[in-house]
Amino acid sequence: MSAENTPWLVAGLGNPGPGYAGNRHNVGFMVADLLASRVGGKFTSHKAGRAHVLEGRFGTPGVSSQRVILAKPMSYMNLSGGPVKALLDFYGLPLERLVAVHDELDIDYGALRLKLGGGDNGHNGLKSITKALGRDYHRVRFGVGRPPGRMPVADFVLKDFSSTERKELDYFVDRAADATEALIVDGLERAQSTYNS
Repeated sequence: MSAENTPWLVAGLGNPGPGYAGNRHNVGFMVADLLASRVGGKFTSHKAGRAHVLEGRFGTPGVSSQRVILAKPMSYMNLSGGPVKALLDFYGLPLERLVAVHDELDIDYGALRLKLGGGDNGHNGLKSITKALGRDYHRVRFGVGRPPGRMPVADFVLKDFSSTERKELDYFVDRAADATEALIVDGLERAQSTYNS
């Protein structure tokens, strides 16, 4: 498989089950669901790992379009590494073809940062992926801001977005989906210059 024909794996991180659906920690799932609606398909269970997947393409049909595998690991967040590794192995993909979409505490709500590699910043999903695979994968970091007052971080990320935040959530999720597509179709540097707010 030549580099141009190598698919990308986009892993939206979150926790499975309806009780977690609106949590800040599940913004990766929200972005993955929007991307799935854009490529026109439905997630199905994958035999290789505990994940729901959908294959499709990003970009203009023809030369510039890129094959993508959208994935939502169906383990809990802190065990994301197992399903993501299983999918990379199943599809025979190199680590640099992985994009993890996740919530980020150290960025203001709705702001985005795209990057390759780096630490996990205490994020249990990234910690699990890095432990399973190494750190040289792409990240789309979706800012959720810091908890108010002395609220523990775990409580904050496992709470739903506030009513004020929800007014803009669809717009920010849409922008994160755009950024993920741009990263894959246009490359990291161009996507960073457009979306790293």
